[in-house]
Amino acid sequence: RPFSLLLGRADFGGFFCMAIALLTDFGTKGHFVAALKGTILSINPNTAIIDITHEIPQFDIRAAAFVLSACCGDFPADTIFVTVVDPGVGSDRKAILAVSNNKYFIAPDNGLIGFAVGNEAAVFEITNAKFFRHPVSETFHGRDIFAPVAAHLSLGADPEEVGPALDDFTHILLPMPTANSPTEIYGEIIYIDQFGN
Repeated sequence: RPFSLLLGRADFGGFFCMAIALLTDFGTKGHFVAALKGTILSINPNTAIIDITHEIPQFDIRAAAFVLSACCGDFPADTIFVTVVDPGVGSDRKAILAVSNNKYFIAPDNGLIGFAVGNEAAVFEITNAKFFRHPVSETFHGRDIFAPVAAHLSLGADPEEVGPALDDFTHILLPMPTANSPTEIYGEIIYIDQFGN
């Protein structure tokens, strides 16, 4: 496969060392996370899959955006992030791929990745059905669109193959705290970790 100038990837004997990191609100009691992983491994059995968390509060885009932005900088270049917190699934919302700082971010276009990738990302709408799992469910795009696209990217697919470039995508603002006095901080809680932070 050709060397990718966009991401600096090289083909070492047909094997791409690209990890796929998952962040969802699926929880761990059902089959949904396993379905994502099974779809990925069916396409690229050699990829490494990392669980960021599957315990984002259901449909809480801001909490997901915070967690993603808090940890994505700790991952190496060429990591592929599959982020599925998708209250708009089944609607006309776009599925997107953003490339920023030599990393991939796959998500619904609902603001989830904007805080992590910033304003300088190259963004593509995911429309190329040759990368999808078929048939495509109306309500499980994580398995049928996001996961297989990630797997194909891990095998060396070019980001431009997934669909047309976009000039803009959805951003949300995460509220920042303010210090009202030397002993008082005012802010909005958007996420609490297991240590109570």
